[in-house]
Amino acid sequence: MYLIFLLALTIAFITNASPIARRHADHGGFQKRAAPTVDTASGTIIGSSDLVVESFRGIPYAQPPVGDLRLRPPQPVVGSLGVVNAVGIPRACPQFNIIPDVNQLLSEVIDTVWESPLFQTVTNQGEDCLTLDVQRPAGTNANSSLPVLVWIFGGGFEVGATEMYNGASLLKRSVELGGPFVYVQMNYRVSGFGFLAGKELQQDGSTNLGLRDQRLALEWVQDNIAAFGGDPSKVTIWGESAGAISVFDHTIINGGDNSYRNGTLFRGAIMDSGSTIPADPVTAPQAQAIYDQVVDAAGCSSAADTLACLRNVDYETFLGATNSVPGIFSYRSVDLSYLPRPDPADNFFPISPEVALRNGAYAKVPVIVGDQEDEGTLFSLTQANITTNEQLVQYLTSYFPSNPNAEQLVRGLVATYPEDIGVSGSPFRTGMLNNVYPQFKRLAAILGDVVFTLTRRSYLHDIAGQVPAWSYLSSYFYGTAILGTFHGSDLIYSFGLLGPAAVPTVSVQSYYISFVNKLDPNALGTDSPLVEWPQWTEQKQLLNLQIASNELLSDDFREDSFEYLRENASGFRV
Repeated sequence: MYLIFLLALTIAFITNASPIARRHADHGGFQKRAAPTVDTASGTIIGSSDLVVESFRGIPYAQPPVGDLRLRPPQPVVGSLGVVNAVGIPRACPQFNIIPDVNQLLSEVIDTVWESPLFQTVTNQGEDCLTLDVQRPAGTNANSSLPVLVWIFGGGFEVGATEMYNGASLLKRSVELGGPFVYVQMNYRVSGFGFLAGKELQQDGSTNLGLRDQRLALEWVQDNIAAFGGDPSKVTIWGESAGAISVFDHTIINGGDNSYRNGTLFRGAIMDSGSTIPADPVTAPQAQAIYDQVVDAAGCSSAADTLACLRNVDYETFLGATNSVPGIFSYRSVDLSYLPRPDPADNFFPISPEVALRNGAYAKVPVIVGDQEDEGTLFSLTQANITTNEQLVQYLTSYFPSNPNAEQLVRGLVATYPEDIGVSGSPFRTGMLNNVYPQFKRLAAILGDVVFTLTRRSYLHDIAGQVPAWSYLSSYFYGTAILGTFHGSDLIYSFGLLGPAAVPTVSVQSYYISFVNKLDPNALGTDSPLVEWPQWTEQKQLLNLQIASNELLSDDFREDSFEYLRENASGFRV
């Protein structure tokens, strides 16, 4: 029961949604300074201040994507915004209504996961949502020229909002380490508002809208961050889960060209639990099927122009239509309804990510990339009817409908994960424990590796010798019943939600702050509990982050599965 309680507490803090967390969301209490004011090219921004951090929340970086701008690329703000009172909680973009398949969820996890804030929709949401937040150490001014860290939230490309994250803990530690920086995060369109695909959107030039939102926000940073005390030539982009996948995508957008005006949009990248996701194009049958389902649910099937119809229906109708397809915690799990897909008709994101990577068409910037040890457990809770090897093969085969050889390919992959779950099942290193239905640990291992862990290793092989790269594996929740060190559990430490003294918090924040400042996670020192973190290419070692210490770990586990996935990467396009 203690472990279950810990899990519930962890998830609650991850989402930063409890009343206590929100009460302290403006950094450390209720002592306020005079409101800081920043004059930018687009207007005067008035924020809030306390003894530690100055915050500017909800700054528009694009025109509201409403009316005829729904399902279109974001448009820059025209003219001056005048005076922007950048305080309070910004409106989130429309969220996918995450409703897990409750009847199939394990009863031991329902109370702690399903009823936790992780599955609750953001209440303050709407289409006029393209805003960003800037936070900086108190006393920063336009002459400070600090490095900049841009956070891109995750959420399966279905949910997420800036209100869930607060950079104050990181900023405070950055000052303590002598490496202060400016923190930026943006709201971007998710779910069907941001990642609906199909031939209609391709013909309209309106694909991958969520990525385009992020890109425009990065351009806003280049144009405006100097006024807040940031150095636009020293930007690092950082994301988790779908945010990490987005970070990777920004390294291959426009053929890897991240230039902007006289500089570049970013000089470094951090990817937590996500990198390369091979994907079929926007016109693939599975993508078109999602579009057609949304059209039908919106009552637009008989329209001569279904896309125009989707733009014209009222907000609630379109929101409901985008929620009519499977979500990430449904039986379909990581077979996502909405995700970035290549659009061969547009140079913005024209080819599948693994092809761009192997062609060398990516921005050559230093990277940190890593995973949680048990990435797949959270996504394997709703498939309790999968009890045999054959059922497992058929389930996974259904993820790849465009590949006529999918079943053969999947059989080969599944064969590298023995039915002896004590050897290769997730949660790893727990023997026969935690196999809550006959194929749970195998499915969790496979989903975690295909989407996250072994895909990360393949990514590192592709960039080896081209850019400096550091990699990690987090194991600090080893022993947590059923889930282990599960996907998303790192956020509690990255954002210091259990206080500044926890060893994982000290570790990840110190390494990342060093990277943001010097493009080297070791540059600001490796005092205890830190250890020297070698580049991955030296001996293919991972930094293994644990609850009480850190050590190095060879990145050679499940090598047979890795070799199979690497050899057949393009066959596993979703």
